[in-house]
Amino acid sequence: MKILVTGGTGYIGSHTVVELQQQGYEVVIVDDLSNSRAEVVEAIAKITGIKPEFHQFSLADAAKTKSFFKEQPDIEAIIHFAAYKAVGESMAEPLLYYRNNLVSLINLLQGMKDNGISRFVFSSSCTVYGQPDELPVKETSPVKEAWSPYGNTKQMSEQMLQFSCAAYGFEVIALRYFNPVGAHESAIIGELPLGVPNNLVPYITQTAIGIRPQLMVFGNDYPTPDGTPIRDYIHVVDLAKAHVVAVKRLQANKQKLPFEVFNLGTGTGYSVLDVIRAFERISGLALNYKITHRRPGDIEKVWADTTFANKELGWKATRGLDEMMRSAWKWEQALMQQKLPDRP
Repeated sequence: MKILVTGGTGYIGSHTVVELQQQGYEVVIVDDLSNSRAEVVEAIAKITGIKPEFHQFSLADAAKTKSFFKEQPDIEAIIHFAAYKAVGESMAEPLLYYRNNLVSLINLLQGMKDNGISRFVFSSSCTVYGQPDELPVKETSPVKEAWSPYGNTKQMSEQMLQFSCAAYGFEVIALRYFNPVGAHESAIIGELPLGVPNNLVPYITQTAIGIRPQLMVFGNDYPTPDGTPIRDYIHVVDLAKAHVVAVKRLQANKQKLPFEVFNLGTGTGYSVLDVIRAFERISGLALNYKITHRRPGDIEKVWADTTFANKELGWKATRGLDEMMRSAWKWEQALMQQKLPDRP
């Protein structure tokens, strides 16, 4: 089966391409490189021995997207990662997020409709739940008012997919991620944000290695045991493997509904200070961090009930927080050896 992976040179996308290729799938990547590097294609090939086909353009460009599908008549399924994903940035630039995240999805779905493609795996997010009333969060938990334009685009995207399933016969699995961290065990691919990181773990590792002078912890007055926000952190390789399971479910026609939703997490919540302490423990370093004010758009606490994904999807996260931090630190150290031109 040939699979289109949009955003396939990005963090989660690249790890998923590796898992797909190792399971025998043929992969074609589309990415505009707005938050990733073309060199990732070679890094994937170094791990798997197979260089995936790569096309650089924005899926928000309707004409280019239409042309691409005409040139790729044998695509049988799509995994869609290509979207902007920073909560803070979306609060400052909401129109950027609505334009990119929604228009690119519309163009993809049009390509599916025009070219007879029905299988689709969507990169969704636990942000669709907002600040949930009850924890842990189940797939049946209500979708609450979004706390950020980013979260709102995920909610709207899921609605678009549901209506498209009803109208066009699409088969869609939406995977609602919690917080992906860590890197491939080879330290050949990992999270590499361009510019200042928006996510906690790369900011931790960049601070530890000396690129950033200090880590800012956004608020210690939340109603949590240590006052810092709680999240469900999941190893990116566990997450990538879930996408392969989802594709196989579509392939085998095992869906119970045209539009299915699964939570992808570990089922355990860790605070920001928990993550910092885990990193200090595995690295042997004392991290320079400072408590500062809350960040707009951040919710207090969220973690997953993974029972449904474990039983129905047949997938379970296997890597703990220490392994997440260890692989992230190994990746950061490997990056330092590469002496990349745009890294300080």
